[in-house]
Amino acid sequence: METQDDARYVAQVVSQRAGISQQEAEKRVNDTYAKLKDAETKAKEAADAARKASAAAALLLFISLLIGAFLASLMAVYGGRRRDALT
Repeated sequence: METQDDARYVAQVVSQRAGISQQEAEKRVNDTYAKLKDAETKAKEAADAARKASAAAALLLFISLLIGAFLASLMAVYGGRRRDALT
């Protein structure tokens, strides 16, 4: 939790509403907070992986477009020379 006081307060509320001991409520609060932290870490890792994959895809797309533009200009020169040779 943010602070120990916050954790104790939440555990106190859980203890009162669930009818369990303060220690059991603190354990539940701490376990839940640990699960949330783990989920946050996994979400950040997934976001990092997605960012890396999209960057790689963007780079490959740029390279393929560059190659396509080069080949198009090369074929235009070839076609123009062939046309001029036939006339």
